Amino acid sequence: MQDLAVGYGASESRYKEEKRVVVAKNMGPLISTEAMQRCIHCTRCVRVGEEIAGIQEVGMLNRGEHAEITTFVGRAVESELSGNMIDVCPVGALLSKPFHFKARAWELARRRTVSPHDSVGANLVAQAKMDRVLRVVPFENDEVNECWISDRDRFSYEGLYTEDRLTHPMIRENDGSWREASWSDALQFVVHGINAVREKFGADQIGGIGSHVATTEELALLARLVRSLGSENVDFRLRQNDARLDQAMAGIPWLGMPLTDLNKLDRVLVVGSFLRKDHPLIAQRLRQAVKQGAQVSFIDSAADDPLFDHVAGRITVAPSQLANAIAEVSVAAAQAANQDSPAAFSTVEVSELAKTIATSLASGERVAILLGNMVVSSDQASVIAANAAVLAKATGATLGFLTPGGNTVGGYLAGAIPVKGALTAEQMLAQSLRAYIVVNAEPGMDSDHGARAVETLKAATFSVALTPYRSAAEEWADVMLPIAPFTETSGTFVNAEGRVQSFKGAAAPYGDTRPAWKVLRVLGNLFQLEGFDDETSESVRDLVMSAGVEARLSNVINAAPALVAAPAGIERVADVPIYRSDALVRRSAPLQQTPASDKPAARMSVQTAEQLNLVDGDAVRVRSAQGEAALVVQLDSTVANGCVRVATAFAETAALGSSFGQLTVERA
Repeated sequence: MQDLAVGYGASESRYKEEKRVVVAKNMGPLISTEAMQRCIHCTRCVRVGEEIAGIQEVGMLNRGEHAEITTFVGRAVESELSGNMIDVCPVGALLSKPFHFKARAWELARRRTVSPHDSVGANLVAQAKMDRVLRVVPFENDEVNECWISDRDRFSYEGLYTEDRLTHPMIRENDGSWREASWSDALQFVVHGINAVREKFGADQIGGIGSHVATTEELALLARLVRSLGSENVDFRLRQNDARLDQAMAGIPWLGMPLTDLNKLDRVLVVGSFLRKDHPLIAQRLRQAVKQGAQVSFIDSAADDPLFDHVAGRITVAPSQLANAIAEVSVAAAQAANQDSPAAFSTVEVSELAKTIATSLASGERVAILLGNMVVSSDQASVIAANAAVLAKATGATLGFLTPGGNTVGGYLAGAIPVKGALTAEQMLAQSLRAYIVVNAEPGMDSDHGARAVETLKAATFSVALTPYRSAAEEWADVMLPIAPFTETSGTFVNAEGRVQSFKGAAAPYGDTRPAWKVLRVLGNLFQLEGFDDETSESVRDLVMSAGVEARLSNVINAAPALVAAPAGIERVADVPIYRSDALVRRSAPLQQTPASDKPAARMSVQTAEQLNLVDGDAVRVRSAQGEAALVVQLDSTVANGCVRVATAFAETAALGSSFGQLTVERA
């Protein structure tokens, strides 16, 4: 048509009016507005922000032909669901800034995959060109993620091809330097090193550590390998501090209901969760439930805004007092129903806040109590769970766990947890063993011990790292084996509702990388162990699932309810920021440029700051039992009194170690 118009049409345009020009706006590192001249003012992006993300960050400015979509007073879009604006834009006015101009849509091969970053297991389409993933978009599945994904799921692929990506096996020389090795030499080196430890110190000095972003197949083969070598020390839960929780659980902790039932709840109590950041798509489902009349209450240590129309009730207390706050609500619910409370709660005094939450829960028909990541990682997790079970029984509620990571349930199904009195991951990293096999984890950031975990691994006689990234292990490992991230391997994730989701690799392995399940299987062969004959990841998965899934899921708590004494000092409130949750996300440059990844501060209420004689902006030195960190005071009215909120999974705070416990804060 252009050729015909030039050849046979008028030589000049009859359009005399002022032409519309839209200047690109800065919406942050994730959304590009270079093509805003295409905008037809349908306001779909505005509605996504208001109705799905729960916050209006973009809107219409001016009138008539001068109307344009823009952000509020030039601010960047900061919602954890902002990328969905790109998907709903019908004309391509809003585009993915990291992907912009990298490829044409018809040049991309499309492969379905599953997100490893949180317990929803969002369905994704990874789009690749020349075996490199260049874009990730949602795959519509109403039973899991509907048509939405979080920005963490959408942009984490930017961490796949970083400078520190490990491309070849590496062996540490006696002088501490690294040399590149063939796979054959590296695997023989592993076999020799592990056998030397086993013969000299015994098999119980071997520990296997995984992570909740490893596939079910990887965790199953890790557990099989470690146990075949004679050790029971295997675990993937790097932030679980209460070993009593395993004895308290009758089965595998899970959501307690299908994800779709979250939209149908009319009363919900969320305990110990930074909900929007830990589980953005679950927060979105509860947001829709609130619009339909549901009442959601919170018991937490930092009153983050969930962006709901209304919060029915909220108790914000120090982390050590979460169990006692639940007990308060339980007693209030029992009193309202003329029921007896457990004897352990006899000294509980009920506050008005507790009565408000109890009244809300008692007025519902479809009620749920959801325990968040902070509960699971708490050193009082078993007590909190026991008290929550009492409350659930008193109110007729379903008890559920908002499990961390994309494959927590899969890790339990794979048997990658200690039994027979063996050591948990945190115990392995607290008391040095002689040999470690670490799969798909970055202990310095993923473990609750932080810098101490790295020192423990360095002190071991022999440490093996199966990792996609050199910087995740070069400080402590004796041999590094490059393994594929989720986009380059086949595997299975099991989400919080117990849904088994398998996927294939979306791109060819990078460099000399190999799928971790294959590496572990070959190691089993080289150790001459039985049971390592699997030719496909599907055969490993089928063996794990042969015992069934549904029958093994249970949130029944066998521990007795109790109260917890309050410590005297300042307590730490530790969150894992949304874009610091795992190694892949931490290496995504666009996500690290967002405000959610700003350097950590010592956040505290005005009352706590006055108690410590501090003001906003003061430089302070924060000390824990393990170490110290230099931070800046930031006043935050959402933090519980007597607490300091210090984010974890940062190099700046790794020395502090445990997310729970007492801190001392003094002006630097």
